[in-house]
Amino acid sequence: MRDEVLEILAGEGVLLEPEAARFVLTKDDPLGFTRAALATMAQHPLILTLDDLRAAAPAAEVHQAVEAVIEQLPSPAPLRRNVGEIKVLRDITGNSCCEGNINDFARYFNDRYNKIKAMLARRRELVGCLPIPRALRMAREVRIVAIVNEVRTTKNGHKLLEVEDDEGRCPVLILRDSPLISECVVPDEVIGIVGKTSQKGDMVVLNELIRPDIPLRGAGMRPSDSSSKVGFLSDVHVGSNTFLYRQWKNLTDWLKTDGRDEIQYLILPGDVVDGIGVFPGQEEELDIEDVFQQYHALAEMLKDLPDDIKVVAQPGNHDAVRPAEPQPTFSKRLTEMFDSSVLFVGNPCQLEIEGRTILSYHGRSIDDWVSTVQGISYETPLEAMKEMLKRRHMAPIYGMKTPLAPEKEDHLVIEDVPDIFVAGHVHGAGFLDYRGVKVICASTWQAQTPFQRMHNFHPAPAIMPVVHLGTGTIEMMDFN
Repeated sequence: MRDEVLEILAGEGVLLEPEAARFVLTKDDPLGFTRAALATMAQHPLILTLDDLRAAAPAAEVHQAVEAVIEQLPSPAPLRRNVGEIKVLRDITGNSCCEGNINDFARYFNDRYNKIKAMLARRRELVGCLPIPRALRMAREVRIVAIVNEVRTTKNGHKLLEVEDDEGRCPVLILRDSPLISECVVPDEVIGIVGKTSQKGDMVVLNELIRPDIPLRGAGMRPSDSSSKVGFLSDVHVGSNTFLYRQWKNLTDWLKTDGRDEIQYLILPGDVVDGIGVFPGQEEELDIEDVFQQYHALAEMLKDLPDDIKVVAQPGNHDAVRPAEPQPTFSKRLTEMFDSSVLFVGNPCQLEIEGRTILSYHGRSIDDWVSTVQGISYETPLEAMKEMLKRRHMAPIYGMKTPLAPEKEDHLVIEDVPDIFVAGHVHGAGFLDYRGVKVICASTWQAQTPFQRMHNFHPAPAIMPVVHLGTGTIEMMDFN
């Protein structure tokens, strides 16, 4: 058992103190406790001490209890591929098959590398790219496509990237006086490199950094003959004592009266309920303490909407599904509470509605973008979403706050460029156009929480972004 615990920690780059190891082995489920303790830590220490584990134990034990509830739930409900004019194009639901071993992770990152390499290989700047071992033997400018293992700054102020491809690895140097020194390169992203090999043939000096990005689409969404509109309602958080009942009633009243013919589709991008055991002390912030009752309350709220509105619901990190992304949809025990007009999908999910493609992602990785990329904050989630599109990946960084499941393929790669890209998670509201894609942050139906108050973060609640599927115009509807 000790060896298995050490293997889990080694996979996260963490060492274990002998006293801490003995503490872990006193637990009924040492492996489960270890995983739960790591999941509750904002950052993983290099050496895990007894004090670290004692501090994490209360939250870890709650986390284990919640995991036990989730494991007892039936398998995710069978995925329905369409409801009316809604088609599910990409979704992990029904296709999850990984155990989390080293081979799974190797296959997962290889799939990511190969998918994004194929995008980069089409770029004019990378024609004739070489495997790393061959590139290092060339005394000229070379082109490489590689995945970033590590980013660090040298004592002289240069930036050093450790990169690898499927044949080798090498350091890539960004000189401190290079205009590229301000580029934020994150671990585990796949990049194109144009540079000159050093005289010793042991590194590449970067001249140009190429990202896969999305192609520029000029005017963006071409007008269609659709007259339908889709509204986005993220982070509803039913069950929280800060849920905005009055504002939700304003929404439902409007949908039944003036807005009856305005909205044909609603998409809920995750955190549809507040959940239980998501963070220490959460029980003090709940109106509904039973997670099944939270979903029952949501089901009743959705039944109160006009019958002809089609609803799509997906999970987030507060929901009763596995925490690791991609997340399959809710279990049948939960979906049975809802009307058949509700389509349940996984996170992320790519949909097509009346000819428009929508990539819906809850957005937990925004936490990692905020921690890693200078200039991105919780007040600027749309900038984080732009970075996802530039890198063609929703959550490239492994080992931070966003747990990733090593599926047989990387479902978080943005293979097909959507017309609309929507996320939630951070309780902001706004939209922008990036290279022809409508990028939307879909608000919340929860007031400022104690955690947000402590960090002086002010959410933008009860705002529903609405997209006209024919024209692509966006309206922000305020129900406060």
